[in-house]
Amino acid sequence: MADIDPGLSPEARRDAAAREMLARMVAHAAANQTDRSDGPLAIPATLYTCPDRFAAEQQKLFRQLPLVAGLSQDIPNPGDVMLFEAAGPSILVGRAKDGQVRAFRNLCTHRGAKLLLGQEATCTRKPRLTCPFHAWTFDLEGKLIAQPGKAGFEGHPEGRRDLLPVAAREWNGLIFVQPEGEMDLESHLADFAPVLSMLELDKAEPVKRGHMDCAANWKYALDTYGEGYHFASLHPNNIGITHMSDVGVFDAYGRHHRISFPTKAMAELAVMPSEQWPPSDYGGVHFLFPNTVIFVGSVEPGKTFIQLFRLFPSDVGHMRCQFAVYAPGGVRDEAHRLETELGFDLTKQVVETEDYRQSEQSFANLLAAPPGFNVILGSNEIALQRLQRNIADVLGVPLE
Repeated sequence: MADIDPGLSPEARRDAAAREMLARMVAHAAANQTDRSDGPLAIPATLYTCPDRFAAEQQKLFRQLPLVAGLSQDIPNPGDVMLFEAAGPSILVGRAKDGQVRAFRNLCTHRGAKLLLGQEATCTRKPRLTCPFHAWTFDLEGKLIAQPGKAGFEGHPEGRRDLLPVAAREWNGLIFVQPEGEMDLESHLADFAPVLSMLELDKAEPVKRGHMDCAANWKYALDTYGEGYHFASLHPNNIGITHMSDVGVFDAYGRHHRISFPTKAMAELAVMPSEQWPPSDYGGVHFLFPNTVIFVGSVEPGKTFIQLFRLFPSDVGHMRCQFAVYAPGGVRDEAHRLETELGFDLTKQVVETEDYRQSEQSFANLLAAPPGFNVILGSNEIALQRLQRNIADVLGVPLE
């Protein structure tokens, strides 16, 4: 991908990227070709089914790496707080009076009770957090500000503890939390940072959220976001109608990537001068390692949306996707809101009834596969190959 002047405004950078990506998609569509790796890759089915490998993934990927807890507008105002529990430990994320986002273990320092209950990533207005057990109260900077019966705890070094902090960072509209250790977000994002920054996620207004469950390994479900090879066969009545199957434009950014899938209409543009091409909104599937997909799409020119998928495993064969849709730049009017909500509903139906159901059936089959059975990833499934290699690299274990 050509370099885009970082001095341009985010909108100008999106426009430049959209033009370049459109040219590549038109060429790919006309030639009916896709970006590829060097060749096929065989991987053991146990990469999806092995409990020991899954335990290592939980520790290395979901405890020791920055994870997306939400977007800035999920907790837009001082005093807003939300839960982040899907990665394992219960964590509360809040915006304090100074406007800073901070995260803490959702654990009263008295006897360990939860301070905040509710649904994942749902904003709650709580400038102060009062424990339901004995009413110890903390502010969103983590300070213990009220302690009934405090005389009973005098004389002990742990008798008046503040909340236990967790590494958190707000960056260009994304809120990152790392359950364990110090966060090195710059190294984690690397050269994907300029791509994410031009999305202006800080201006994205939440419209609707929910979750989708899947009885499959989280990586198998995640694979469905990484290739268009299945469009015609698995999605014949929706995306298979509008988009070409097995044609895609792929860009790698360290462990992250972006994929764009051309529509069938783009093949017809190849016979026209590029000056006559219709305007194209910036879009694509943005994968933020290890588990987040940010999809930027449009229902028609000028009407864009952002969908956030965050896949979290509960065990080797079950995962939950936290799914939310946002309006870039905010909701313009009630019609815009309804349109964005409809996009959420349609996407959820397709993902649940087609992508995730296929993942469940395939995963069940892999559990019963003969010893030594390998899954084969084609050169046209470049994103899936890179995901497996990057996970193996972080775990420090070979693919075999």
